[in-house]
Amino acid sequence: MKIAASRLLGGLLLVCSPAYAGLFADDDARQQVRKLEARIVTLEKKLAEIELQNKLAVRSFLNLQMQLEMQTGEMRKQRGLFEEFGHAQQDAEKRQKDFYIDLDSRMRQLEASAVGAQRAVPAASSEEGGDQTGENRAFETAYGFYRAESYREAALAFRDFLRQYPQSVHEANVYYWLGNANFLSREYASSFAAYRDLLTKYPDHPRAPEAMLNMAECQLSLKKKSAARSTLKKLISQFPGSDASDKAKKRLATIK
Repeated sequence: MKIAASRLLGGLLLVCSPAYAGLFADDDARQQVRKLEARIVTLEKKLAEIELQNKLAVRSFLNLQMQLEMQTGEMRKQRGLFEEFGHAQQDAEKRQKDFYIDLDSRMRQLEASAVGAQRAVPAASSEEGGDQTGENRAFETAYGFYRAESYREAALAFRDFLRQYPQSVHEANVYYWLGNANFLSREYASSFAAYRDLLTKYPDHPRAPEAMLNMAECQLSLKKKSAARSTLKKLISQFPGSDASDKAKKRLATIK
């Protein structure tokens, strides 16, 4: 009986062994699947992190590129300002050179007019003749300082001349040369006043248009652009067709 029972138990074990083996195999497969799923989740997280880092890197690159473009634009702007300043300086030097050329031409005209004035004014008496001689010498002395480029001394001499000879035939020219001497001494306010006196007392003088043009230059040197524009427009209106009017039009176009 015991032998039969043992045989029955052994048979059952042989029948059940494959089933148990199948159960164990399914558990291993599930564990492998879980591990694979966990690895996939981990890889997906890492991939998401990498994508985020890439986006941040691209954004940083775009910001850097924008900053570089802004800096490049600013540098171009600065370069443009430097070039504009260089052109303005060249224009100023050219105007200054033209001004000196005009001065030389005017000096020659003055010499001719001074000689003509001397011949035109007769001496009524020996005393008047002496006064005329002293007047001419005083003018020649002041003008000599000017020609020697001693502009401050010339300005002082011209002012002394006006005080000593208030009714002189040279008065209009003295105002003109006094304005020039002050301008070249960079005394722009005094220069403007001298030209203004010339225009006030001798509005129809041949040098009136040039005096008004020089008044505008004084105003520009004094940083009075609006006043300079008004003076130039008045010159163009009051003395149309004159050389000074043509220069005023060109000068007006350069004022910004």
